[in-house]
Amino acid sequence: MNIAQSVKCSQFPCTDVRHECYRVPTIDVNPANISIILISEAAPSEPADYYYADGEPLFQKTTVQAFNDAGAKVSSIKDIVDLGIYLTTAVKCGKVEYRIKTDTIRQCSLLLGKEIALFPHLKAFLLMGDVAIKSFNYIAEQTGEARVIPAGSTYKLRGQKYFFRGKRVFPSYLQAGPSFFIEKSKRKMIAQDIAEALSLVN
Repeated sequence: MNIAQSVKCSQFPCTDVRHECYRVPTIDVNPANISIILISEAAPSEPADYYYADGEPLFQKTTVQAFNDAGAKVSSIKDIVDLGIYLTTAVKCGKVEYRIKTDTIRQCSLLLGKEIALFPHLKAFLLMGDVAIKSFNYIAEQTGEARVIPAGSTYKLRGQKYFFRGKRVFPSYLQAGPSFFIEKSKRKMIAQDIAEALSLVN
């Protein structure tokens, strides 16, 4: 299945993102083979840096390093997908400012909800950063359910068990982009979260 054919934004109502950077994964993937969805913040400002771009995109570089830190021997996004992990972003367009407006996260969570629903055999979600956590909570609220991750700093939330429709949900830190190499103190925690999620499917 090509996910981008099933998940589309046609109106582009958000005003604080770069619509020309809009990205939904275009890879062909069998949804039945996916056990974990990793959700990061937003599409990169440079399309060449996106997870599934050709060459050596930045999102691939930092994510591959994060998975290697977690003990997974991978060298590409394809290797990660082959482990049963699908990677996407909560916001499908590129950021303009450091922060993304709440209304934009809520609006784009409608797309993310449709995207998640395509995968029938999930066991876990990795929420990489505050935007992914907020978006996931909006998805739960839209279906009349309680928020999945309570309010609070990620540092305090980590290590506790959260579930969405019987599937584990891991609040973590952003692993996609240059901040991954800068914020070295968070790399160990990211690796721990990825390793624990992988333990559910290995």
